[in-house]
Amino acid sequence: MDKMAEEALENVRDGMIIGLGSGFAVSRFVNALSKYIKKNQIKVSVIPSSLQIQIFAEKSGLEIAQPNLIPSIDLVVDGLDQIDRNFNMIKGGGGALLREKVLLRASKKVVILTKEDKFVETLNRKVPIEVLPFARNLVPKELEKIGGKPELRLLEKGYPVFTENGNIIFDTDFGLIKDPPLLLSKIKNIPGVIEAGIFTERINSVYKACKDGTIKKIIPKSARR
Repeated sequence: MDKMAEEALENVRDGMIIGLGSGFAVSRFVNALSKYIKKNQIKVSVIPSSLQIQIFAEKSGLEIAQPNLIPSIDLVVDGLDQIDRNFNMIKGGGGALLREKVLLRASKKVVILTKEDKFVETLNRKVPIEVLPFARNLVPKELEKIGGKPELRLLEKGYPVFTENGNIIFDTDFGLIKDPPLLLSKIKNIPGVIEAGIFTERINSVYKACKDGTIKKIIPKSARR
């Protein structure tokens, strides 16, 4: 992952505001970015999607930008849980799906870091769905109506996991997801759903860490237009 993070630094320019997703791949990018900034004496600031990544970025000496600068983000670097052949993604295993989606939508450029085994023909992983606690009894029933099998995400002691936005998460199994945009629309049409971990946003490049140790850079056709 360190080698992949270092290659992704080719997207960094002096003066950039960089959005940071969450997860292990992003933590490795933060580490590489910190060294890169010091070596090349450039100035960048970052907007993290989670407190975990913010603390890591602060310890690495990165400058944290204020959230009011989100519309000015130049680059977002993020990981994922699963990606299909059309570059639709499932994200949110760490619970930061809402803030990650805000950053991806705002950014001029989106770079994804992932491993080879995260690529599938058709998405089939459980979809994290962030839900208003007030709607905790309604949303699961509505998810079942559209083919889902929701499970409330719990801590080891049995307490619900709360996102940094104060919401709860239902990890929902939909089996094979043949039409991610359609399913996303159905989920978000349910009152009480704040956001869902199906990402259909445009991606500019994907750095894939292959099993043989090489890094492959993939540019989706949509990014070539």
